[in-house]
Amino acid sequence: MRESLIDPFGRRIDYLRVSVTDRCNYRCFYCIPPGGVEAAARSEFLSYEELSRLIGLFAGLGVSKVRFTGGEPLIRRDMVELVRQVAGLPGVRDLSLSTNAHLLERFAGDLYRAGIQRVNISLDTLDHATFARITGGGDLEQVLRGIDAALQAGMQPVKLNMVIMKGLNEHEIERMLDFALGRGADLRFIETMPVGRAGRQGSAAHYYPADKVLERIRDHCGKDLVPVKGSRGAGPASYYQIGGGPVRIGVISAISRHFCKGCNRVRLTARGDLVLCLGQEDTVPLGHGLRDGWNDEELVQKIREAIARKPERHQFGEGGDQVRFRDMSTIGG
Repeated sequence: MRESLIDPFGRRIDYLRVSVTDRCNYRCFYCIPPGGVEAAARSEFLSYEELSRLIGLFAGLGVSKVRFTGGEPLIRRDMVELVRQVAGLPGVRDLSLSTNAHLLERFAGDLYRAGIQRVNISLDTLDHATFARITGGGDLEQVLRGIDAALQAGMQPVKLNMVIMKGLNEHEIERMLDFALGRGADLRFIETMPVGRAGRQGSAAHYYPADKVLERIRDHCGKDLVPVKGSRGAGPASYYQIGGGPVRIGVISAISRHFCKGCNRVRLTARGDLVLCLGQEDTVPLGHGLRDGWNDEELVQKIREAIARKPERHQFGEGGDQVRFRDMSTIGG
């Protein structure tokens, strides 16, 4: 029987999000603050062998789901090779990717064959001018081709993530819904979150509650939204189906409703820092220990000790020093 990581609140931790870089080819203003962020030296990033070693230790402790994130993970060279390495680790059964999809058209087929089963794609708007404004000059057509490439490669599900921002893109809720339904892609609407300097500066001004999103979807479709329970890879989202159709519509309501009760995840940064909660400061420098010569038993003990102090929930919207001071681009969301 495999070991399990159980936190102080009885939650089984079986999901690890792994950031492979803090760099990104886009500059989304809710992720990267004006003036940018101070990027780590590339030598500080763990090698693929070091990342695989740490992921393998987590897998031995019951972690079966791994998601690669960034920054933008596909700008790191030979990303497909890391996927192959991790796909071969005993205990890893679910490999996924979060991406802005700018490079996905080029890599989708190879990623799928290497082991990526599903993908989350950031897509906040279908308007070219708004897309350029949000992303700092990104190429919407390139992203749309990346979405189609993921679908054609066989990734399932393909999830589109739309951060809802009042006064900027909330008028596109219905248009985005029709786009997702037409592609057969799942769609998740995400409330703005006060994470990092960029998130804290714009979260309140752009906040649009998830309940209003659901109300508009019901009005647009003229059908009931049927709650979906036990969805694979559901994470913090609450999912619905429209009139029993195959496409799932999700909302992630970090502010209006805490999603922490069922939290099953921790995060590993590109430098090997273990982040226990997106909304708390506590981290464990596993990468530093690895490079200082810690053996596997010592690393496992540090992981167990960390999980034993995982907090019950984030405290977004409640003020105080506990609200995020590290930038989203450094921890992969």
